[in-house]
Amino acid sequence: MTEKLERLAAAGIQLLPAEMQSHYVFERDGFVSLVDRAAGGFGAIGTPAKLTGRGLALLVWRGERAFFVSKGFEEEADDGEVAALRRFLSDLEQALE
Repeated sequence: MTEKLERLAAAGIQLLPAEMQSHYVFERDGFVSLVDRAAGGFGAIGTPAKLTGRGLALLVWRGERAFFVSKGFEEEADDGEVAALRRFLSDLEQALE
């Protein structure tokens, strides 16, 4: 587990404090993902989302356009944000493998 935490830190991914017994919350550059707490470590990685002032917004595609969407919130995502979200997920997956 220590090795995985070191890989997360090297990737600039931080563990956020959260009062949840079932998940860890990881964040980088305003993007977050929940990760199941598993016996002895980390479990499945959830869908990454953008952390907004109104909560978590998921990336949704409408044709060729991407949007961050949550209840009562919608914002068009630019190419840089889409790329950053994908890099975050990829780095998180690599760190936890």
